[in-house]
Amino acid sequence: MQHITIDKMLVKVTHKYRITIPSEIRRKLGIKVGDLLAVEEEDGKIVLIPVKGHIKNSLEVMLNLFKEKMDADAVALVEESWNKD
Repeated sequence: MQHITIDKMLVKVTHKYRITIPSEIRRKLGIKVGDLLAVEEEDGKIVLIPVKGHIKNSLEVMLNLFKEKMDADAVALVEESWNKD
């Protein structure tokens, strides 16, 4: 695990696996509510990349973030998650 220095900002992962991006970083990068962020794993780090510009079809953009096509049946995934409880 990497050592954390005093100049780094810490955020806590909530029980729903959510984090809050510190306001200083949001302002610096111009991130607003509703903006899309691409999420990548790079050398054991989580990297968030703001997706800028006008997006006509945000669902298409989000699906294209994955390098390989996904074969997923949304209904089956939901039913499977219900059966796990």
